[in-house]
Amino acid sequence: MQRVTGIGGIFFKVRDMARMAAWYRDNLGIDMEEGFTGRSFRWPDGQTPERPGMTVWSLFTQDSAYFDPSTAPFMVNYRVDDLDAMLAQLRGNGAAVDDKVEEGEFGRFGWVMDPEGNRIELWQPPAGM
Repeated sequence: MQRVTGIGGIFFKVRDMARMAAWYRDNLGIDMEEGFTGRSFRWPDGQTPERPGMTVWSLFTQDSAYFDPSTAPFMVNYRVDDLDAMLAQLRGNGAAVDDKVEEGEFGRFGWVMDPEGNRIELWQPPAGM
């Protein structure tokens, strides 16, 4: 059985990007990375010490369509070892899996909707990430 191996990211929509970025910086010490509306947190992966982990925390504008078709103001990204096998498992269980799969320098991404309409992003990181 395919399983999630960690949380790859937490994304949420905000009405005022500058105000919220300043609030998180001033109150929680989360500085935005240059050219990015979020921050990457790196950590050692206890299950796979040779492959360090990373969790991305990011703000999105209120009108972002990235979470569509979900109407929720948040999305969680889960790390997986084998995206294709996970998507096949989800389809076999009758889940609403997006046909689109993206591949790039940061790995492979797929999406599924949970029964309450929340969009979930699945991420297979590239080797070494």
